[in-house]
Amino acid sequence: MNIEKEWNEAEYEMTENEIIHKPLTSEYNLYAAVVEGDMDYVRKDCAEGGFANPEGMGVLSNNSLRNIKYHFVTATALITRHCAENGMDKEQAFRLSDFYILKMDTLQSFDEVVALHDQMCQDFCGKMKLLKSSAALSMPVTHCLNYIYEHVNEKLELADLAMEVNVSPSYLSKLFSKELGVSVSEYIRSQKIEKARNLLKYSDYDFANIANYLAFSSQSHFIDTFKKYTGMTPKKYRDKYYSTTWK
Repeated sequence: MNIEKEWNEAEYEMTENEIIHKPLTSEYNLYAAVVEGDMDYVRKDCAEGGFANPEGMGVLSNNSLRNIKYHFVTATALITRHCAENGMDKEQAFRLSDFYILKMDTLQSFDEVVALHDQMCQDFCGKMKLLKSSAALSMPVTHCLNYIYEHVNEKLELADLAMEVNVSPSYLSKLFSKELGVSVSEYIRSQKIEKARNLLKYSDYDFANIANYLAFSSQSHFIDTFKKYTGMTPKKYRDKYYSTTWK
Protein backbone atom coordinates (compact mmCIF):
# COMPACT_ATOMS: atom_id res chain seq x y z
CA MET A 1 0.00 0.00 0.00
CA ASN A 2 1.51 3.30 -1.09
CA ILE A 3 -0.13 5.84 1.21
CA GLU A 4 1.87 8.78 -0.14
CA LYS A 5 0.79 8.01 -3.71
CA GLU A 6 -2.87 7.64 -2.65
CA TRP A 7 -2.71 10.90 -0.73
CA ASN A 8 -1.21 12.84 -3.62
CA GLU A 9 -3.91 11.53 -5.95
CA ALA A 10 -6.66 12.32 -3.42
CA GLU A 11 -5.33 15.83 -2.81
CA TYR A 12 -5.17 16.49 -6.56
CA GLU A 13 -8.77 15.29 -6.99
CA MET A 14 -10.02 17.47 -4.12
CA THR A 15 -8.20 20.47 -5.55
CA GLU A 16 -9.55 19.86 -9.03
CA ASN A 17 -13.10 19.53 -7.67
CA GLU A 18 -12.62 22.67 -5.55
CA ILE A 19 -13.58 20.90 -2.35
CA ILE A 20 -13.35 23.51 0.40
CA HIS A 21 -14.00 22.92 4.09
CA LYS A 22 -16.08 25.23 6.23
CA PRO A 23 -14.25 28.03 8.09
CA LEU A 24 -13.08 26.87 11.50
CA THR A 25 -14.61 29.97 13.08
CA SER A 26 -18.15 28.57 12.79
CA GLU A 27 -17.19 25.47 14.79
CA TYR A 28 -15.10 27.45 17.28
CA ASN A 29 -17.97 29.88 17.87
CA LEU A 30 -20.30 26.98 18.68
CA TYR A 31 -17.80 25.33 21.02
CA ALA A 32 -17.15 28.67 22.75
CA ALA A 33 -20.90 29.21 23.21
CA VAL A 34 -21.29 25.73 24.73
CA VAL A 35 -18.41 26.39 27.13
CA GLU A 36 -19.85 29.78 28.14
CA GLY A 37 -23.31 28.30 28.67
CA ASP A 38 -24.75 30.59 25.99
CA MET A 39 -27.92 28.61 25.34
CA ASP A 40 -29.46 31.23 23.04
CA TYR A 41 -26.50 31.03 20.64
CA VAL A 42 -26.41 27.23 20.75
CA ARG A 43 -30.15 26.95 20.06
CA LYS A 44 -29.86 29.42 17.17
CA ASP A 45 -26.90 27.57 15.68
CA CYS A 46 -28.75 24.24 15.90
CA ALA A 47 -31.93 25.75 14.44
CA GLU A 48 -29.97 27.02 11.44
CA GLY A 49 -29.07 23.40 10.67
CA GLY A 50 -25.33 23.79 10.16
CA PHE A 51 -24.58 20.25 11.26
CA ALA A 52 -27.20 18.88 8.87
CA ASN A 53 -25.55 20.54 5.87
CA PRO A 54 -22.75 18.26 4.60
CA GLU A 55 -21.27 20.93 2.34
CA GLY A 56 -17.83 21.88 3.63
CA MET A 57 -17.86 19.31 6.45
CA GLY A 58 -15.37 17.00 4.82
CA VAL A 59 -15.96 13.48 3.56
CA LEU A 60 -15.02 10.88 6.17
CA SER A 61 -17.08 8.19 4.47
CA ASN A 62 -18.84 7.88 1.13
CA ASN A 63 -21.88 6.58 3.03
CA SER A 64 -23.89 9.63 4.18
CA LEU A 65 -25.08 8.04 7.43
CA ARG A 66 -21.63 6.80 8.36
CA ASN A 67 -20.15 10.16 7.40
CA ILE A 68 -22.47 12.14 9.69
CA LYS A 69 -21.83 9.63 12.49
CA TYR A 70 -18.08 10.17 12.20
CA HIS A 71 -18.62 13.93 12.36
CA PHE A 72 -20.86 13.42 15.40
CA VAL A 73 -18.05 11.59 17.21
CA THR A 74 -15.59 14.35 16.28
CA ALA A 75 -17.90 17.14 17.48
CA THR A 76 -18.71 15.34 20.73
CA ALA A 77 -15.04 14.67 21.45
CA LEU A 78 -14.08 18.30 20.88
CA ILE A 79 -16.96 19.68 22.96
CA THR A 80 -16.13 17.23 25.75
CA ARG A 81 -12.53 18.38 25.89
CA HIS A 82 -13.41 22.07 25.70
CA CYS A 83 -15.82 21.65 28.61
CA ALA A 84 -13.36 19.57 30.67
CA GLU A 85 -10.68 22.21 30.13
CA ASN A 86 -13.04 24.94 31.29
CA GLY A 87 -14.24 23.59 34.59
CA MET A 88 -16.54 20.63 33.98
CA ASP A 89 -15.58 17.60 36.01
CA LYS A 90 -13.51 15.42 33.69
CA GLU A 91 -15.34 12.20 34.56
CA GLN A 92 -18.73 13.86 34.14
CA ALA A 93 -17.68 15.20 30.74
CA PHE A 94 -16.44 11.84 29.49
CA ARG A 95 -19.43 9.94 30.87
CA LEU A 96 -21.72 12.35 29.02
CA SER A 97 -19.64 11.92 25.87
CA ASP A 98 -19.79 8.13 26.11
CA PHE A 99 -23.55 8.25 26.64
CA TYR A 100 -24.19 10.31 23.50
CA ILE A 101 -21.78 8.38 21.29
CA LEU A 102 -23.29 5.06 22.36
CA LYS A 103 -26.77 6.48 21.74
CA MET A 104 -25.71 7.73 18.31
CA ASP A 105 -24.33 4.31 17.42
CA THR A 106 -27.85 2.83 17.63
CA LEU A 107 -29.43 5.36 15.26
CA GLN A 108 -30.41 4.35 11.75
CA SER A 109 -31.04 7.63 9.95
CA PHE A 110 -29.19 10.84 9.07
CA ASP A 111 -31.93 13.01 10.60
CA GLU A 112 -31.82 11.16 13.92
CA VAL A 113 -28.07 11.77 14.21
CA VAL A 114 -28.53 15.48 13.49
CA ALA A 115 -31.26 15.78 16.14
CA LEU A 116 -29.11 13.96 18.70
CA HIS A 117 -26.18 16.24 17.89
CA ASP A 118 -28.32 19.29 18.67
CA GLN A 119 -29.51 17.72 21.92
CA MET A 120 -25.92 16.84 22.87
CA CYS A 121 -24.74 20.42 22.32
CA GLN A 122 -27.58 21.82 24.41
CA ASP A 123 -27.02 19.28 27.18
CA PHE A 124 -23.33 20.19 27.51
CA CYS A 125 -24.26 23.88 27.27
CA GLY A 126 -26.86 23.56 30.03
CA LYS A 127 -24.38 21.87 32.35
CA MET A 128 -21.74 24.52 31.63
CA LYS A 129 -24.29 27.28 32.23
CA LEU A 130 -25.09 25.76 35.59
CA LEU A 131 -21.39 25.43 36.37
CA LYS A 132 -20.72 29.07 35.50
CA SER A 133 -23.61 30.34 37.56
CA SER A 134 -22.51 28.19 40.49
CA ALA A 135 -18.99 29.58 40.61
CA ALA A 136 -19.91 32.57 42.80
CA LEU A 137 -22.66 30.83 44.76
CA SER A 138 -22.67 29.32 48.21
CA MET A 139 -22.42 25.57 48.65
CA PRO A 140 -26.10 25.07 49.66
CA VAL A 141 -27.40 26.97 46.63
CA THR A 142 -24.95 25.24 44.27
CA HIS A 143 -26.07 21.86 45.62
CA CYS A 144 -29.71 22.87 45.11
CA LEU A 145 -29.13 23.90 41.49
CA ASN A 146 -27.47 20.58 40.74
CA TYR A 147 -30.24 18.68 42.49
CA ILE A 148 -32.98 20.56 40.62
CA TYR A 149 -31.21 19.98 37.31
CA GLU A 150 -30.98 16.24 37.93
CA HIS A 151 -34.53 15.87 39.35
CA VAL A 152 -36.45 18.41 37.27
CA ASN A 153 -39.09 15.80 36.37
CA GLU A 154 -39.98 15.26 40.04
CA LYS A 155 -42.21 17.24 42.36
CA LEU A 156 -39.75 19.53 44.15
CA GLU A 157 -40.56 21.40 47.34
CA LEU A 158 -38.54 23.88 49.40
CA ALA A 159 -38.65 21.58 52.45
CA ASP A 160 -37.23 18.67 50.46
CA LEU A 161 -34.39 20.79 49.08
CA ALA A 162 -33.59 22.17 52.52
CA MET A 163 -33.37 18.64 53.85
CA GLU A 164 -31.13 17.67 50.93
CA VAL A 165 -28.60 20.42 51.76
CA ASN A 166 -29.10 20.15 55.53
CA VAL A 167 -30.29 23.70 56.26
CA SER A 168 -33.63 25.12 57.37
CA PRO A 169 -36.25 25.97 54.72
CA SER A 170 -36.34 29.64 55.78
CA TYR A 171 -32.55 29.97 55.59
CA LEU A 172 -32.41 28.30 52.17
CA SER A 173 -35.24 30.50 50.88
CA LYS A 174 -33.46 33.71 51.94
CA LEU A 175 -30.09 32.48 50.63
CA PHE A 176 -31.56 31.45 47.29
CA SER A 177 -33.36 34.76 46.78
CA LYS A 178 -30.27 36.74 47.79
CA GLU A 179 -27.89 34.92 45.45
CA LEU A 180 -30.15 34.28 42.44
CA GLY A 181 -32.73 37.02 42.72
CA VAL A 182 -35.67 34.61 42.45
CA SER A 183 -37.48 32.31 44.83
CA VAL A 184 -36.86 28.58 44.94
CA SER A 185 -40.29 27.82 43.50
CA GLU A 186 -39.84 30.35 40.69
CA TYR A 187 -36.50 28.82 39.73
CA ILE A 188 -37.94 25.30 39.76
CA ARG A 189 -40.80 26.36 37.48
CA SER A 190 -38.40 28.03 35.06
CA GLN A 191 -36.31 24.85 34.82
CA LYS A 192 -39.39 22.70 34.24
CA ILE A 193 -40.48 25.02 31.43
CA GLU A 194 -36.99 24.86 29.93
CA LYS A 195 -37.26 21.07 29.89
CA ALA A 196 -40.77 21.29 28.44
CA ARG A 197 -39.48 23.47 25.58
CA ASN A 198 -37.01 20.75 24.60
CA LEU A 199 -39.65 18.02 24.84
CA LEU A 200 -42.03 20.01 22.66
CA LYS A 201 -39.31 20.63 20.11
CA TYR A 202 -37.56 17.26 20.03
CA SER A 203 -40.17 14.67 21.01
CA ASP A 204 -43.65 13.52 20.06
CA TYR A 205 -44.97 13.43 23.65
CA ASP A 206 -48.38 15.03 23.94
CA PHE A 207 -49.09 17.85 26.37
CA ALA A 208 -50.67 15.58 28.99
CA ASN A 209 -47.62 13.32 29.04
CA ILE A 210 -45.24 16.27 29.32
CA ALA A 211 -47.30 17.77 32.14
CA ASN A 212 -47.29 14.45 33.97
CA TYR A 213 -43.57 13.82 33.35
CA LEU A 214 -42.65 17.22 34.78
CA ALA A 215 -44.91 16.71 37.81
CA PHE A 216 -47.36 19.54 37.11
CA SER A 217 -50.59 19.20 39.05
CA SER A 218 -52.63 19.12 35.83
CA GLN A 219 -52.39 19.68 32.10
CA SER A 220 -54.14 23.03 32.44
CA HIS A 221 -51.63 24.11 35.11
CA PHE A 222 -48.79 23.17 32.74
CA ILE A 223 -50.34 25.10 29.84
CA ASP A 224 -50.92 28.22 31.97
CA THR A 225 -47.38 28.12 33.38
CA PHE A 226 -45.82 27.53 29.97
CA LYS A 227 -47.71 30.48 28.49
CA LYS A 228 -46.61 32.71 31.37
CA TYR A 229 -42.94 31.96 30.74
CA THR A 230 -42.85 31.82 26.93
CA GLY A 231 -45.75 34.01 25.84
CA MET A 232 -47.36 31.19 23.87
CA THR A 233 -49.24 27.97 24.52
CA PRO A 234 -47.46 24.61 24.22
CA LYS A 235 -49.40 23.98 20.99
CA LYS A 236 -48.26 27.21 19.39
CA TYR A 237 -44.70 26.59 20.57
CA ARG A 238 -44.64 23.09 19.08
CA ASP A 239 -46.23 24.30 15.83
CA LYS A 240 -43.51 26.93 15.52
CA TYR A 241 -40.41 25.09 16.72
CA TYR A 242 -41.02 21.35 16.37
CA SER A 243 -37.94 19.78 14.77
CA THR A 244 -38.94 17.44 11.96
CA THR A 245 -35.41 16.07 11.97
CA TRP A 246 -36.28 14.22 15.18
CA LYS A 247 -38.66 11.90 13.34
